[in-house]
Amino acid sequence: MQCELCDRQMEALTAHHLVPKQNTKRKNEDPSPTIDICSACHRQIHSLFDNKHLAQELNTVEKLKNDPELQKFISWIKKQKTDKRIQVRGKKARS
Repeated sequence: MQCELCDRQMEALTAHHLVPKQNTKRKNEDPSPTIDICSACHRQIHSLFDNKHLAQELNTVEKLKNDPELQKFISWIKKQKTDKRIQVRGKKARS
């Protein structure tokens, strides 16, 4: 299985909601589409950005891939071994 952000081949992927569940649940809307990404990319997204920013600004795979902060992480993570647990760092973006 291939991560839709870093393109690494992984044994397991997680589903990332392009619009956070809390935003759709609050409005009684159906959950948003998801992308399949590795655990490291998923944790990095949520360590860098708050749900409001994700819902409004980074709600497609293209927007995520084009975000400058995430691009730095993606170019780095592509070089890491897939069996290594990655520690993510970052702070939530203010909206």
